[in-house]
Amino acid sequence: MSSPTLTDKVAKMICQDILSGELKPNQKLVVAELKEKYNVGASPIREALIQLSWIKYVKLEPQKGCWVAPISKLELYDLYESLKVVSSVLLEKSIQQGSESWELEILTEFHKLSRFKFQGDNFNWQEWEDRHEAFYSSLLSGCFSKNMLDFFNDIIRQVKRYRRISLSHSPKAFSELFNLEEHEKMMKLTLDKDIDGARQQLTQYLNDMMKDIEPTVSEIEMN
Repeated sequence: MSSPTLTDKVAKMICQDILSGELKPNQKLVVAELKEKYNVGASPIREALIQLSWIKYVKLEPQKGCWVAPISKLELYDLYESLKVVSSVLLEKSIQQGSESWELEILTEFHKLSRFKFQGDNFNWQEWEDRHEAFYSSLLSGCFSKNMLDFFNDIIRQVKRYRRISLSHSPKAFSELFNLEEHEKMMKLTLDKDIDGARQQLTQYLNDMMKDIEPTVSEIEMN
């Protein structure tokens, strides 16, 4: 049995290679090849793959093998439909229940997002995504719905994989990710407790993002 620390480290490396597109959807994951790639033993590789199957980044079939999880337009639509429903409910509940500390968290995360420095085509995608995700998560964190928030985070993990795969193919397609005015509008509607306006803005934002991801998914499905 390998140490949890090593297993977690290997899982993180494999996860990053899946998100970056180095390990592609439907690609078979062979333990011997991964041992050489990551310079670790077989046990942490196997345990890491099991961990990644729990978050649906990896598909395991007993006696057959292991693959990077496939992607499809059908799953993309289902994920975004689920995301729109649960995020809309969480946003409404947060606006109704959110405290002053919640409002401060939103302002703080927006400030961090607005301070991100773009440096040409080679800027830090991971840092941007972390700030972007932290801002939108803060909008929904004001409610008392742990189970629903856990469900939201599970969906976000899946959506993140689709988004990162698409970003690796066509980063310029995601112009709305960098439109600070749209994020600021989302923040103001939320802090103004405009439930209908905030929900509409969030739904439109998610719809636009799904449309940006769809061409890449279609291309991969055809190949």
